[in-house]
Amino acid sequence: MKADLILKNIGKLVTMQGSSNFKVKEEMNNTQIIEDAYIAVKNGKILAIGVGDIFGNIIGPNTQIHDAQGLLVTPGLIDSHTHLVHGGSRENEFSMKLNGIPYIEILKNGGGILSTVKSTRESSKEELYQKAKKSLDRMLEFGVTTIEAKSGYGLELNTEIKQLEIAKLLDKTHPIDLVHTFLGAHAILQEYKENHKVYIDILVDEMLPKIKNMGLAEFCDVFCEEGVFSIEESEYILSSAKKMGYKLKIHADEIESLGGVELAAKLGCISADHLMAASDKGIKMMIENKVVANILPATSFNLNKNYADCRKMIDMGAIVSLSSDYNPGSCPSENLQFVMQLGCLHLNMTPNEVLTSVTINAAYAIDRADKIGSLEVGKNADFVVFDAPNVEYLMYHFGINHTQRVYKNGKLVVDDKVAVYNKKQ
Repeated sequence: MKADLILKNIGKLVTMQGSSNFKVKEEMNNTQIIEDAYIAVKNGKILAIGVGDIFGNIIGPNTQIHDAQGLLVTPGLIDSHTHLVHGGSRENEFSMKLNGIPYIEILKNGGGILSTVKSTRESSKEELYQKAKKSLDRMLEFGVTTIEAKSGYGLELNTEIKQLEIAKLLDKTHPIDLVHTFLGAHAILQEYKENHKVYIDILVDEMLPKIKNMGLAEFCDVFCEEGVFSIEESEYILSSAKKMGYKLKIHADEIESLGGVELAAKLGCISADHLMAASDKGIKMMIENKVVANILPATSFNLNKNYADCRKMIDMGAIVSLSSDYNPGSCPSENLQFVMQLGCLHLNMTPNEVLTSVTINAAYAIDRADKIGSLEVGKNADFVVFDAPNVEYLMYHFGINHTQRVYKNGKLVVDDKVAVYNKKQ
């Protein structure tokens, strides 16, 4: 079989190969680096990985040969928690945050998520599409090749559908692959403040079945937090979703230690996200049930709040991933490389642990580890050429974009930090 593409002269190729779909404890530092390597691609999949420049019978008359110029190559980065599709922005709340007004207080006064709900409802599909596409372009230029995209800024059926339909369209038209999550349980509107049950019944009896029947979401998520959805409410929503065939995620123990992590383990969520206030008991339960601890350090950075105790989670044996939490309120940034640098600087992670957390472990957090997250024969040919000599340099030289080239399914989609694609290939 002849290769469509060979990327040669790779200084260090980080393959993330291993015996499992995720890495824990000391495995997170074992990133399986090959020096002076090449990758061969056929039909969007990895055909071969080797050393040197003797390609044997895989090279043919139509094989393209690209030179990595001795640079670092890793699997495509995966952002496993984003709120991609939304209207408007919330810079008007910035000074409030600087003055120390808590987010929950902003939310109670009609700001926060509720402000974005208003903007999203009022925005046309075209406006939402173009705004989300602009963010995807930025993510791609930072080396991200797959993301998870949540709804949650409609809080009524039609707008939730609108968000998810736009995400589906972007999945078809943009090089980045999108994984779709329904987050109708993102906030409680003012009209339901005194009677959560009315909204929850709408959510469970109308929204969840309709969205499932339309094939718009693979996952269901809930914002389980003081003043939003309680443990009992979250369990009812997620249990109902599970019966309908949804896979589960949960925003858990971000501000208060309510027991969201324990609930994630009990229900078999694929990930529990945020976790700044997670209990040791909950972490142990997550480990036993293989629930991913998805940490979002850029949100802590932006809100000037405590960081999740990621070092403890790794040492205990948790499956740890990092993601951006890109959203208009608590993390208005598409820069996953900065998130990675925060992993070293504020979560006490090693560079190799960080890279593991945004590749193979992040793939597991969106149930895609059989296709992406590591560079192995038969997997999708998603990889990034970084203008760096090694993984440590990515974390050490912070605040810039290290991407030189991005390949998605074996196609060059970013060249010298600039997107070069026209449509999904």
